[in-house]
Amino acid sequence: MQFTINGQPYQAEADIRTSLLDLLREHLSLTGSKKGCDHGQCGACTVLVNGRRINACLTLAVMHQDDDIVTIEGLGSPNKLHPLQAAFVKHDGFQCGYCTPGQICSAVGMLDEVEKGWPSHVSATLNDPDFTDEEIRERMSGNICRCSAYPNIVDAIREVADAREPVRAEAAE
Repeated sequence: MQFTINGQPYQAEADIRTSLLDLLREHLSLTGSKKGCDHGQCGACTVLVNGRRINACLTLAVMHQDDDIVTIEGLGSPNKLHPLQAAFVKHDGFQCGYCTPGQICSAVGMLDEVEKGWPSHVSATLNDPDFTDEEIRERMSGNICRCSAYPNIVDAIREVADAREPVRAEAAE
């Protein structure tokens, strides 16, 4: 099987029943995405596929051969952090750090959803939803932090979202 992951081509010999998460971790040594529950309930395995966040434990790798897959390793580097990675560090949006890769990948996908104007379950309107802290919490509800760093995670996401506001406003013009 051939894949494009974090902008790089990869080849792997894996059983067609291999999950995307197991392919990343066990076959390609991309261990940033974590295996938490292995049932899609915790979000530790969240990656971006064609810009959309998915639980890598719930999908077969073979289904994503022509997709653009981005893991936490592809978002930034120690010398040049992604804005969300930097905000998580600044706001201490992690405790043990186990959920952090999934939280950050999910937040990247979530901010893209907001930029596209997609409503959430708690959106007051279907058009141009207000991006409140309640919205952030609802949109991130698929990612569990067992250490309860939620207020700091919301603060980190809020900082990045607020910095992106002018870009969102320009896109609407």
